[in-house]
Amino acid sequence: MGAIKLDRYDLAILRILERDGRITKSKLAEEVNLSISPAWERVRKLEESGVIRGYRADVDWIGVVKGSRIVVEVTLSRHTAPDMRRFEERIGAAGEVVQCYATGGGVDYVMHVIARDIDHYQRFIDGLLMEDLGIERYFTYIVTKVVKCASAHAPDWVGEMFE
Repeated sequence: MGAIKLDRYDLAILRILERDGRITKSKLAEEVNLSISPAWERVRKLEESGVIRGYRADVDWIGVVKGSRIVVEVTLSRHTAPDMRRFEERIGAAGEVVQCYATGGGVDYVMHVIARDIDHYQRFIDGLLMEDLGIERYFTYIVTKVVKCASAHAPDWVGEMFE
């Protein structure tokens, strides 16, 4: 995605669509105080530029399947581009991993894993270790309660950029 210049109308549209991706054209236009055509043209440009990556349902999979949320910190033994790429490709293909971040600092990656239960998680980790992905060490943290899960939402300070 290249740099795109946004204004307060674009920001308002993004926040509204983030909150309600199924909003009607007329309701969106009303909420941003534009007529329907200009509001929808802005949405189209935001989609084409890649700012809006898609529309999806926010599904509570843990509520559906009664699984376990697990946060895993991973440190690799080697930090070469091929080693990191191999690890990232494997994790990208792992259905249990719902999020993975490459990080700077004490660990190389932080993953959010959803497993059926702890045994399922352990089999998953054992499999990764047997694949010789260069994992030097990992730390497992069982999530006991989700305090906040709003990673897709713009932080409050974003509005200050358009004042």
